[in-house]
Amino acid sequence: MGTSRRLFSTCFARSHDNPLGLPRRPGPLPQIPRRNAPIQKRPIPNVSKVLAVASGKGGVGKSTIAVNLAFALAMHQIPGSQRKPRVGVLDLDIFGPSVPKLMGLESAHEPRLTQKGAIVPLVNHALQCMSMGFLLRRSADGQTKVDTAVVWRGLMVQKAVQQLLFDVDWRGDNESEPGLDVLVIDMPPGTGDVPLTLGQLVKVDGAVIVSTPQDVAISDVRKGVSMFKKVDVPITGLILNTSHFICRNCATPHYIFGSPKSFHETASQVGAKVLGELPLVGGVSEASDHGVPYMLVGEGNQEWKGTMSRIAGEVWDSLH
Repeated sequence: MGTSRRLFSTCFARSHDNPLGLPRRPGPLPQIPRRNAPIQKRPIPNVSKVLAVASGKGGVGKSTIAVNLAFALAMHQIPGSQRKPRVGVLDLDIFGPSVPKLMGLESAHEPRLTQKGAIVPLVNHALQCMSMGFLLRRSADGQTKVDTAVVWRGLMVQKAVQQLLFDVDWRGDNESEPGLDVLVIDMPPGTGDVPLTLGQLVKVDGAVIVSTPQDVAISDVRKGVSMFKKVDVPITGLILNTSHFICRNCATPHYIFGSPKSFHETASQVGAKVLGELPLVGGVSEASDHGVPYMLVGEGNQEWKGTMSRIAGEVWDSLH
């Protein structure tokens, strides 16, 4: 199938109905959820299962976990099958997209469009991904887009989210491809417009909530669980990031950010399963800064990678 390249920042007029500047496609425009007028949830085109990765607050490593969980799922052997899952990542953080950096695509060209006007995801490390960060204007040096800010009000944000959800063709360049088995959605922190829009419009099959051991982060886990329950999104489980540190000279876990006891108590109180506790490993940050997901690092910490692999197995079983 032929594709075309366009500059999202210049070629088509932006409006509240079309903030990404996409060419008009057949069918109705995206709808905005309104009070007393529920909208029927829809599946994302060419996606079998949708998994949201969220957090009550920022700075807990949610995006890093979302990307690495996607790769762990892509490495998971489907029970009773000879193949592994087809997985993609969708970054729905409109104001602070992290996926371009984590996937090593900061300097990538803007996505192409299919002949029908859908966005073709970018690919790196053999995994498809899409982010608002790919659609921003480049910086003054023409190399990156990291300094470009999105300054939009709520209506524009909601419409942009809907376009990223429904106007991306996850079959890539080939319409004969079957699409994705799992789409991992990296959510912005908190309980604002974006997660609410997702929960109201899309049939989400599960949600993973990430926290760190500090009480200020754990207290927001309850808010995240409550929000997803209000929009009928099932909670797959909770992940505790930077749970402990193991130094090179001993095998004893050091809980430098606090005991995980409060985290487990909170999980029990909200009726959510603890999927795993990821240790604090310096290589995770270093690899991420170089655009290489830690699951792909050959000499990586085996406890971290093993825990992520087990989490991916539990997530797959929960979704199916």
